[in-house]
Amino acid sequence: MKKEKIVRYEQKDLPASYTKWSNILLILGLVLGILAYWIDPQRAAFASLIGFMLSVSIGMGAMFLIAIEHASGAIWSVPFRRITEYMTGALYVAPILAVPVIISLFSHHGGIYHWTHTEDVLSDPFLSKKMAYLNTQSFMIRFIAIWLLNVVFKFLMVGSSFKQDKTGGQAISKRNAFWSAIYVAIFAISVTVYAVDFMMSLEPHWFSTMYGVYFFAGTFSTVMAMLTLYVIYFDKNKMLITGIRSDHYYSLGGWMFAFTAFWAYIAFSQFMLIWYANIPEETFWYIPRMEGVWAYVSIGLMLIKFIVPFGLLIQRESKSNPSRLKLAAYWIIGAHVYDLYWLIYPTYSKMVGNVNPIFGWQEIGFIILAVGLMMTSFRMAAKGKNHIPIGDPKLERGLNFHL
Repeated sequence: MKKEKIVRYEQKDLPASYTKWSNILLILGLVLGILAYWIDPQRAAFASLIGFMLSVSIGMGAMFLIAIEHASGAIWSVPFRRITEYMTGALYVAPILAVPVIISLFSHHGGIYHWTHTEDVLSDPFLSKKMAYLNTQSFMIRFIAIWLLNVVFKFLMVGSSFKQDKTGGQAISKRNAFWSAIYVAIFAISVTVYAVDFMMSLEPHWFSTMYGVYFFAGTFSTVMAMLTLYVIYFDKNKMLITGIRSDHYYSLGGWMFAFTAFWAYIAFSQFMLIWYANIPEETFWYIPRMEGVWAYVSIGLMLIKFIVPFGLLIQRESKSNPSRLKLAAYWIIGAHVYDLYWLIYPTYSKMVGNVNPIFGWQEIGFIILAVGLMMTSFRMAAKGKNHIPIGDPKLERGLNFHL
C-alpha cells in the first residue's frame, strides 16, 4: 500500500470569531454571576457548583485522556492531542467558579453544606462521627492539594509536549509515559474526592461507593464530546495537518457511545442496589428525586443522558459523520450539565422549602461563565502554538491510522 504523504504543517491562529464569542460569553457570564451573588449568595453558590464541576470534568478529563494516550502508547489520538492539552486549561479557571462555594463554607447562616453548621453536627450522632473528614479545614486542604497536584502533572506532561515540538526525540515520550502511569491513579482519586466533597456531601447523611465512578462516567463522555467538537472545528478551519480520517472520527464517536452506555450501567447499578435493599439511610436521597415535578426531571435524565445519545451514535455510519458527531457531542455536554443539576439542586429545593425544581437566569449565568472561562483559557493556551504535536515520533503513524 502506498504511504500517504504528510502535508507540511503551517501554524495558524484561532479564528477571530472564536475570540469574539469567548469574550462575549465571559463578560456576560461575569455580569450575571456577580448579579446573582449580590441578590442571593446561597443560590449563587449552588449555581456556581454546576459550573465548577463542569470545569473539573473538562480539565481533569482532558488530563486523563492525555495520560491514557501516553501510558498505553496509543497513536490514533496523536494528531489532535494538542487540542486536548489546550483543554486542560480548564483546571486554571475551576477555582474561580468555586469562589461562591468556598465563601459559603465560612458562612454561619447561608452555607450550602449542612456539615458546616457545628451546632447541628454536634447534636447529630451520625454526622459527629464524620467530623474528622467533613470539616472546613480538611475540605480546603483536599481542595487545594488536589488542584495543585493536577496542575503539577499538567506542567510535567503538557509542558514537555510543547518542548518536544522543538527538540523531538523519544526520550520525552518515554518520560511522559512514566508520569502518565502515575497520573491515572491520581486522576481516580481526584475526581472521586471532588465529587464526594463538593456534591455528595450536600447530603452528608447519604453515601454511595459508586458515586465517584458515576461522576467519572459522565466526565469521560463529556470530555470526549468536547474534544470531538474542537477536532471538527479545527479540521473545518484547516488548522490540523491534512490526514484526519473518518477512522479518527469513528474512534471519537465510539468512545462517546461506549461511555454513554457505561454511565447508564453505573447509574442503574447504583439505583437498583439501593432500591432492592430498601434501607431508609440510602433511599432518602432518591425519594425526593422521584416525587412531584422532580420525578419528571429524573425521567428526563434517562431520556436525555442515555436514550437520545445512544440512538444518535448506535449506527456505525453515525460515528464517522462529522455532522452527526457534532450534534451528539453538543447533546452529551448539555446532558452532563443536566445531570449535574439533578445531582445538586434537589438539596437547594429542600433547603429553601420548595419541592419543585428551581432553574433560572442565575443558573444559566454561571453555566455561561464556565463556558466563557474555559473558551478563554483554551484560546490563551493555543495562542502562538502548534496545534499538533509536530515533534512526537508517533505523529505520522497517527495520521495514517486505520481501524
